[in-house]
Amino acid sequence: MSTANQHIYLISDSTGETVSTIARSIYARFENINFLENKWALIRTEKQIDNIVKVIVHNPGIVLYTMINLKLENYLKDKCSSINVIAHNVLDNTINKIKEFYEIKPDVGQVPGKQHSLSKDYFDRIESLQYAIANDDGQRNLNLAQADIIFFGASRTSKTPTSIYLANQGYKVANIPFVLNQTLNLSNINKRTLVIGLFASPERLQQIRTSRLKSLKEDRSTNYIDIDVLKKEIAEAKKICAKNKWSTIDVTKKSIEEIAATAIEYLKIFKSKESNNEK
Repeated sequence: MSTANQHIYLISDSTGETVSTIARSIYARFENINFLENKWALIRTEKQIDNIVKVIVHNPGIVLYTMINLKLENYLKDKCSSINVIAHNVLDNTINKIKEFYEIKPDVGQVPGKQHSLSKDYFDRIESLQYAIANDDGQRNLNLAQADIIFFGASRTSKTPTSIYLANQGYKVANIPFVLNQTLNLSNINKRTLVIGLFASPERLQQIRTSRLKSLKEDRSTNYIDIDVLKKEIAEAKKICAKNKWSTIDVTKKSIEEIAATAIEYLKIFKSKESNNEK
């Protein structure tokens, strides 16, 4: 089997961070091979697995996964077996599985910390971090056409931390705040850029904002935490998303990792639709 370019598929029923981290460490063990990575996170249904298998069948490659749901794991293994590809839990001896599947040997002369080398990927992530910082909270918004994702939402809906988290994975993310009774300029947003509205319940927002004010030792009465104002903020922001047909994520009970993983899945769908429209 040629070792120039090989497809590899990463699947998780959670955020996918574990399988991604292990995969990056494994890549460093093999010289002269470029793994073409495809990643799916938050896989919770058999239907999702069916759709993934449809992709794999066109470009066969080993499947690495982490799954808590045993029934879903067995379904994944059965589906992969039916198309003659290996599905392997990365908590097993992953390196041996890759060696067997691709008929290649891991590099004997190891370089410590190679997975953290100053590669193109590293500099891409640095550039993405600089972009996220420059376009945080509507500071500039002068080059939004460069963004992979734009987050839109009221204050304290995790826009900034999620942007930074995704930037650390190489995605260029900007975020635009919604402020009640202020004119919103959306003219710089490219229709070819994915915009995602982030929302939380009024009660959760009130809790977060109250905590924020306490940390700033701010005890004056303010509309910032008024529950009726919060309800109106959320309602108005949702109207804007609906009007512009933007995707939305309810972040009330989600961690930053879960929000980011959902955003990445939305981006895949968005790009797929865009690609189909161009055909």
